[in-house]
Amino acid sequence: MNDLADIFAEDTIEAIARDLFPEDVAVGFAFPWGAPEGMLPGEPSGLVRPTQKRLAEFAAGRRAAHQAMERLGVPVRAVAHGLDRAPVWPRGLVGGISHTDTHCLAVVAQDTDYAALGLDLEADEDLPRDLIEVVCTPAERGWLSVQPHEVRGRLARLIFSAKECAYKAQFGLTRQLIGFEAFEITPDLETGQFEATFTQDVLPFTRGACLHGQFAFGGGIILTGMALPGKDAAR
Repeated sequence: MNDLADIFAEDTIEAIARDLFPEDVAVGFAFPWGAPEGMLPGEPSGLVRPTQKRLAEFAAGRRAAHQAMERLGVPVRAVAHGLDRAPVWPRGLVGGISHTDTHCLAVVAQDTDYAALGLDLEADEDLPRDLIEVVCTPAERGWLSVQPHEVRGRLARLIFSAKECAYKAQFGLTRQLIGFEAFEITPDLETGQFEATFTQDVLPFTRGACLHGQFAFGGGIILTGMALPGKDAAR
């Protein structure tokens, strides 16, 4: 774990996130505590009896999203809250929001460039052993078994984060709820890249299709991100 100066260093987390995404994806940051300020009209309307902590986290996500829009050079508009709890991005934009108890990030891009974005932040801590069999497929547990014993829990948390990231990206296109077993994660610890392979059809994705993402560790956080190219992108 890093010391407190690193954990609470805004620039550190922003810089790490910036490196996970292409240059035309904008990143915004906010701390997820304090007064729930900075929301635009209509943004909190989908929340049902939120706690103060939840409201502070929600407001931080919207502040981060607004900052990302500014950096993208587009008008700042409200990011509503859907019945499925997912952000409803303004017309013409795709994005993602994630937070831990200490950091909140948002990413935003034009929907002509990207079909969907995935982003997940997790505390850099071991995944509890009783969750490993719930989260990880047999192949993933096999991969963990050949890693150094002292880092297996941490790498299991990486797999969890990569699945959350991939889930958010696919949900932007499919609007389907799927379980941990729907993806198999293959991390490359040398390059900081991972593949999320569908183990079942989730149309328009078919079994065997791969989503490609990147990951990093820093500031006491595990970060995972992916950007799925849009059909109109010249890439």
